[in-house]
Amino acid sequence: MNSKESNLPIIGGIIAAIGAGICCVGPLILLLLGVSGSWIVNLTTFEPYRPIFIIFVALLFSYSGWKIYRPVEACEPGTACAVPATQKRRKLIFWLSAITAMVLVTSNYWILLIA
Repeated sequence: MNSKESNLPIIGGIIAAIGAGICCVGPLILLLLGVSGSWIVNLTTFEPYRPIFIIFVALLFSYSGWKIYRPVEACEPGTACAVPATQKRRKLIFWLSAITAMVLVTSNYWILLIA
């Protein structure tokens, strides 16, 4: 598996997290940037699809975590997953994007404290 294919689940997870948080974080970010208008209310139309996005986030990050934290013995010698420096970098990227996704997914609950 090449490097681009191994990054797809993480990228997909972030995109799904953005979709899950767009109804709550989107209007707040736009207002903080000074963008206003009645069309911002249209971002709440994504609210019914939020559970679907959250399921995608959980599935994609679970798959990514499994791929990243599998034993080194499962990797073929000479591939990127067998190199310790690459493993460290991938784990760092995984956790940074997982934390970002969690912030976006849970934004519905904490956003009211900020606004």
